[in-house]
Amino acid sequence: MSPPNIPGSAGLPHVEALAAFCADLSPHAPPERVRRRGKLHLLDTLGAALAGTCSAEFRAVRALAASGGAARLLATGQRTGARDAALINGVAAHVFELDDSGGCDHSGAVVLPALLAALAGIETPVSGGDFLSAWLAGYEVGRRVLDASGGYGAHNGAGWHSTGTCGALAAAAAVARLRGYDAAMTRQAVTLATSFSSGLWAFIHDGSQAKKIHAGRAAEGGLLAADLVLAGISGPSRVFDEVWGGFLKTYTGTAAPVALSRDLGADWMIERASLKPYAACRGAHSAIDAVQDMLAATGRDAAQIAAIDLRLPPFLMDMCGAARLETLAGAQMSLGYALAVQRVFGRVDLAQYALAARNDPRVTACLAQIRFHPDPAMEQMGEPVVTITFSDGGCETGMVPRATGSSERPMSEAAIRAKFDSLAGMALPAPQTARLADFVLALEGQGDCRDLPGLLVSTAPEAPLFG
Repeated sequence: MSPPNIPGSAGLPHVEALAAFCADLSPHAPPERVRRRGKLHLLDTLGAALAGTCSAEFRAVRALAASGGAARLLATGQRTGARDAALINGVAAHVFELDDSGGCDHSGAVVLPALLAALAGIETPVSGGDFLSAWLAGYEVGRRVLDASGGYGAHNGAGWHSTGTCGALAAAAAVARLRGYDAAMTRQAVTLATSFSSGLWAFIHDGSQAKKIHAGRAAEGGLLAADLVLAGISGPSRVFDEVWGGFLKTYTGTAAPVALSRDLGADWMIERASLKPYAACRGAHSAIDAVQDMLAATGRDAAQIAAIDLRLPPFLMDMCGAARLETLAGAQMSLGYALAVQRVFGRVDLAQYALAARNDPRVTACLAQIRFHPDPAMEQMGEPVVTITFSDGGCETGMVPRATGSSERPMSEAAIRAKFDSLAGMALPAPQTARLADFVLALEGQGDCRDLPGLLVSTAPEAPLFG
């Protein structure tokens, strides 16, 4: 399709063109498939966030919230300031690793909390179409900034967690579009948000919960940047140039600013994002799929597996090769653990990450039968090649290039809805989850999305902690 008309963007430098695109993104500009995709990702993120209110991390951070304010915290409806709400609800959205990936990386968990918090300060109705446009604008900016700084491999390989670093810019763009900022103000919000970019992969070495905070901090930072623009604070005008202190050069030394504006309106970034059917780091998903595919193709079952060997890139080995099961965070980053619980329980859902499952001796035994073979010749972002050895001596080898939940191997809408019902049901009564799903799936017909935060407050007593 031809890109929509972007007033004033012809011939603009890349960041100006991106800001103009987001500011002028009308509810009807994205094709129907993109709007539908946006609503499904929104529904999925809401489910992940509501489930996340049952985490120890959410409740620990919630205890730090300032009292009073107009913004609501998920599930309980406790009120606090907008930026505190963005931080705390962002922790909920990402804490269980069930939010989408492939955006900034975790775009939904960053953009949703910022938008929900921003709604609290808007005095006029916000149509569903405008909310959806703001949602999509966040995905556009988050992924395009990541691509401009060398892509996931370069940016995260340098030690930066892109959900935190690029996510702050995604949140700023989403809030700017929600509030109706013009192109100049949108640009200021996005460039100012670079000052709130943060997040390191150091959590990977000990199962630290720090990763769970990154989405919330990005949501908070993006909202703060948008607030500061209203107060007259400007962003650095050359932050996307190849200069000392520039975002692209500083984070990876690799700058491709053309990615900020390449194919705007034709290549929609939400179609690059993936939903997550498994409660594990996305790095484990292709291997889970490969094992399922080989068992199905051979008619065998998991009880017949004697060993699993994985040839994988060193980058993936560093990210997901260890099994630090003392914490939920450590277990969810473990590729070996995901394959072990798949064998033992036949599923890799959130329940398989509870403490009882992590301590199950059958899981420990299966972990001992999983062997990793890092291969420097593999592409950095390549998926693992999985070889299963069966108890009768037979072997099967497979590799899934794009995991379930991606555009190439999509989850069905029924599966997405079942995931939402299960996760949202951890915090809300069933009739309320149904009303929430109906609201989201008919989003473009909603007259005022300021009603949405009220749908996220439980009418039942607070749910017990997960685990």
